[in-house]
Amino acid sequence: MVFASLEFLTLFLPAFLVVYALSPARWRNAVLLVASWWFYGWWSPMLLVLFIALTLVGWVGGLAIAHTRNDRQRMGTLIVFVALNLGILCWFKYANIVVETFHSLRLGYGALPPEWERVVLPIGLSFIVLQSLSYLIDVQRRDVDADRSFIQFGAYQAMFVHLIAGPIIRYAWVRKELRSRTVDWAQFGTGARRFMIGMSMKVLVADTLAPLVDLAFALPTPSLADAWLGCLAYGLQLFFDFAGYSAMAIGLGLMLGFHFPENFNRPYLARSIQDFWRRWHLSLSTWLRDYLYIPLGGNRLGALRTYVNLLLTMSIAGLWHGGDNWNFLLWGIAHGLALAGARLWKDAHLPAVPALLSRALTLAFVMLAWTLFRAHDFDAALAMYRGQFGMNGVGLTSGLAFATRPAHVLAIALGILCVIAPAQTRLRHRVPPRVLAFLDAAWPVSGFVLSFGLITSRGAVPFLYFQF
Repeated sequence: MVFASLEFLTLFLPAFLVVYALSPARWRNAVLLVASWWFYGWWSPMLLVLFIALTLVGWVGGLAIAHTRNDRQRMGTLIVFVALNLGILCWFKYANIVVETFHSLRLGYGALPPEWERVVLPIGLSFIVLQSLSYLIDVQRRDVDADRSFIQFGAYQAMFVHLIAGPIIRYAWVRKELRSRTVDWAQFGTGARRFMIGMSMKVLVADTLAPLVDLAFALPTPSLADAWLGCLAYGLQLFFDFAGYSAMAIGLGLMLGFHFPENFNRPYLARSIQDFWRRWHLSLSTWLRDYLYIPLGGNRLGALRTYVNLLLTMSIAGLWHGGDNWNFLLWGIAHGLALAGARLWKDAHLPAVPALLSRALTLAFVMLAWTLFRAHDFDAALAMYRGQFGMNGVGLTSGLAFATRPAHVLAIALGILCVIAPAQTRLRHRVPPRVLAFLDAAWPVSGFVLSFGLITSRGAVPFLYFQF
């Protein structure tokens, strides 16, 4: 069950909202917890058992750390529970690739393939673990008090509105609202509007582009036009899929009385690679900064150590994103090198790159890096890179030209317009206030209705970040 599915929109969400609204305030965390477990268990009851176990580990770990007064013992207790969370994550996420890599190395010596049943990655496991780690670390730092209520902590950890693909919510951000929250019609309406906008982003742009992206990345010898069309389509698909999910999560949170931070801020208009990471997936980038980069020393230990910390942080970020192949690690290394290079340029007091050129170079790098992110393996990424640099011809090949539909072109145009339009604030001032108010109210509803119609005709498409 996903947000953009008939099961969620016509059964789960209406039933939950009715029960939630009729429940006394003191019962709402329990209602939210049970509903969230039901939502997660829809995929697999066995994986729900694992999820409940992880919730218990986080809750018990917080209490154990809080009851340890000695700082050294607190750190030791933290290490135990962090290692337990990371051990579970590493097993489910990296066991397959480690075995496959080891097997590929042994094949050269005539070894037989090992008997190995692939480990199934639970949906959203990486997000669940990062959220648990932030809570445990914050308790150890005494930034938050350990939650003594399992129901309250479980509602925080299991909240279905952002459970699968973020934003990564820190306990400190919602602890007051977990204890007491109110919902009025104005806030509910604002949340519903954000949900409808997110659903339109997902269904109208991301899902429409998905077949075109799949075909482009499956071409054995893409031309320059094929490769860049596929790369552009994927960049838009990924942004509108993930930012759409985040908007839906933020909207659902508002409908329930929670205020989640924004997760995207026009990332494709970034002026530099540093600026890109201040705009893209903000809950992850700030998590990496506060719980990894700064504890490693940040930029406090000299220039060389700063470059190493940037490279290490982004390499770990790449590994966190996926365990099916090593492309994600290479993607993280590429971003780490780019961040270190930008820092080196600044430290060397080299002349600033003109704004327009800097934006273009940043966008080109991000799109080239997305090729690694999307390709099924390194060979597929190399094939796309050969196409992007014109090694397989220039024009659009017949296969991709035949498959490109007017809907794909419209989705690309709509995506580019939505990326650029928020920066054109002057245009809004030229529209009469009443007309602007009508458009702001009407287009999310129209987009939602059209999206609902498309879901009924072509079915639900999973969110891309579910695999992480």
